[in-house]
Amino acid sequence: MKVFKILFWTLWRIWFYILVTVPIVILFPLLFLSIVSERTYPQFFVLARLWARIILYGMGFYYVVEKEYELEKHKSYMLVANHTSMMDVMLMLLLVKDNPFVFVGKKELVNIPLFGFFYKRTCIMVDRSSSKSRFAVFERAQRRINQGLSICIFPEGGVPEDESVMLDEFKDGAFRIAIEHQLPILPMTFGDVKERFSFTFFSGSPGKMRIKIHEPIETSGKTLENKAEIKQQVRQVILNQLEVFESSK
Repeated sequence: MKVFKILFWTLWRIWFYILVTVPIVILFPLLFLSIVSERTYPQFFVLARLWARIILYGMGFYYVVEKEYELEKHKSYMLVANHTSMMDVMLMLLLVKDNPFVFVGKKELVNIPLFGFFYKRTCIMVDRSSSKSRFAVFERAQRRINQGLSICIFPEGGVPEDESVMLDEFKDGAFRIAIEHQLPILPMTFGDVKERFSFTFFSGSPGKMRIKIHEPIETSGKTLENKAEIKQQVRQVILNQLEVFESSK
C-alpha cells in the first residue's frame, strides 16, 4: 500500500508542474502582450485567473466559501490570508474576481523558469535581507494602488518549515502599507490546504478546501501607532477560524 501511495504522490506532483507550465506556454503570446504596459494588467489578471483555475481543478481540488462580506467591485483592499501551500496563490486568484490585485512576494521566485519571467513583471518583489528593497515595496505599492489595484500579502512572510504550526507570527509589511494608504484589510482563512497540498513532496490528496472571507478591518483614520494592534486583530481573526476548521474535521 505504501508503494502505491508513493507512486501516486510522485505522479501527482509531476502532474502539478505540467499543469503550471503547459498553460503558460500555450498562453504565452497573450500573456506577453498583457504585460507590455502596466495599463494592461487587468487583462493579465484575467489570464492568471484562468491559469489558476486549470491548476486547481486539474489537481482534483475544489473549494467551499463562507462569506461574511462581499467585495465591492473595483475597490482597493489589502488582501491577507494564512499561507501553507502553493495552492494559496491559485485560491486567492479565484476568490477575488472583480478587484484585480498584485502579489507582494519574495524575490527568489524570479528564478523559477518561465513562471519567473511573468512574476518579475507583474508582482511586487521584496528582498527581505535588504532594508532598501523593503522600503521600495511601499513606493511600488503606492503606484499600483493609484492605478486602482488591490494588494495581496501573505503576512506570515513565507510558509512555516514546521508544518505543525497552525499560524506563524505576522510581519509588519501588509499592515504598514494598509495604514499608510488607508486600505481596508480583508482577512481570509484558507482551511484544509496544508493537508491537501503541502510543501512535503510525499503528501496530500485531491478534495475539498474550506475558505472563509471575513469582514474587512478598516484602517481609515488609523496611524502607524495602531499597526501592532491591527496586526494582532487580523491574526486573531484568522487563527480563530483555523481552530474552528480544525475542530470540525
